[in-house]
Amino acid sequence: MSNLYKQYQEEGKKKLAHDLSIKNVMAIPRLKKVVVNIGLGEALVNKKAIETMNAQLSAICGQKPVVCVAKHDISSFKLRRGEPIGLKVTLREKRMYDFVEKFVKIVLPRIRDFRGISDSGLDGKGNYTLGLSEQIVFPEIEYSQVDKIRGLEITFVTSAKNNKEAKRLLEVLGMPFARSMERAQGKP
Repeated sequence: MSNLYKQYQEEGKKKLAHDLSIKNVMAIPRLKKVVVNIGLGEALVNKKAIETMNAQLSAICGQKPVVCVAKHDISSFKLRRGEPIGLKVTLREKRMYDFVEKFVKIVLPRIRDFRGISDSGLDGKGNYTLGLSEQIVFPEIEYSQVDKIRGLEITFVTSAKNNKEAKRLLEVLGMPFARSMERAQGKP
């Protein structure tokens, strides 16, 4: 298993149980899955976009993406049911922890003017969604191979019951929230 998983099992669970006053070991929040998705509306006119991003998303996640197709016809967008409009990858177990570790230690520091992630991505049910405006922050993507800068969305699905538990779990996993970073630097 990954270093992050071992660290979570050995130290993180104890820290979470203490911080959240949880007595039952099975009630300690955990990461269930990570979903990485890209919406490609441009695929309606540029069929090569799906192939290009399929290769890039495979490199980023280490797993083959699933093509998402339109569920309804929308005439104003010239969209027909069944046309490919996006890609998604669901990571679990070892790949999930490897991805989170790489994301926290390598990808986030590569973002320009990074001052921590916002806690506004918490949904109230224990999940956190984060959008990135560029896929090139991932080290697997070679800038010379990129035809167009595209954004992607990463959702961390947890077993937490509320925002407080989810945020604390993500902090234990190494996610640098903006307010936490300010407190660590001595700012109010």
